[in-house]
Amino acid sequence: MNLTDKVIVITGGGQGLGRAMAVNLANAGAKLALIDLNEEQLQQSVALIEEAGSSARYYLANVTNESDVEQTFSKIAADFGGIDGLINNAGILRDGMFVKAKDGVVGKKMSLEQFQSVIDVNLTGVFLCGREAAVHMIEGNRKGVIINMSSIARGGNMGQTNYAASKAGVVAMTVTWARELGRHGIRVGAIAPGVIRTAMTDAMKPEMRERLEKMKPVGRLGEADEIAHTAKYIFENEFFTGRVVEIDGGLCM
Repeated sequence: MNLTDKVIVITGGGQGLGRAMAVNLANAGAKLALIDLNEEQLQQSVALIEEAGSSARYYLANVTNESDVEQTFSKIAADFGGIDGLINNAGILRDGMFVKAKDGVVGKKMSLEQFQSVIDVNLTGVFLCGREAAVHMIEGNRKGVIINMSSIARGGNMGQTNYAASKAGVVAMTVTWARELGRHGIRVGAIAPGVIRTAMTDAMKPEMRERLEKMKPVGRLGEADEIAHTAKYIFENEFFTGRVVEIDGGLCM
């Protein structure tokens, strides 16, 4: 896909990886539609995209709400004249042990709310946004690309039953959609980042951060721009579909 003037939707576009990917794609000539819940952060992202010489609009929507998602994607398609791409980036963490016990006594367990809230955003939200993007691509006769954000935690990680399950589900949907939507000219891929430098990792205790860095053969955390570069690659490589790209600095070898 040549990104010039293509309309790309990014959920969770108000900050972090979503913002980095939006600016990177804007530099390649894409037009951006950003979805998030924080209007101030969205406005900041739009300003950065305009500084990069492209155009953008933002939309306040809850990706777990079906009617919200349907209405938002219909509005985006009307505002821009169609949709060419989607990055399903919105996600949350609610970490905790499945069951926490000591000396045969259970002191705490992961609540249903703690589990379901992550599934709602990270899995159901991806399903709803992916579905609506596909609908508008097909009805608009536009060959498009959907990128779903997974994680290296999809293989299982202590304290992340909810998150790991959601990210594993994202990969299963990615492969399924690639097989189903290929006949319509729609490619689907996923990115599984490792630990990426963010405001949260910057706030870590130095010894904890150093331990994380030493775990990786490259000796450092990943950068948001490196994830953005990967998203751009998936958009531009017409032979890529149904696969997951792990960007983890060699952590999972």
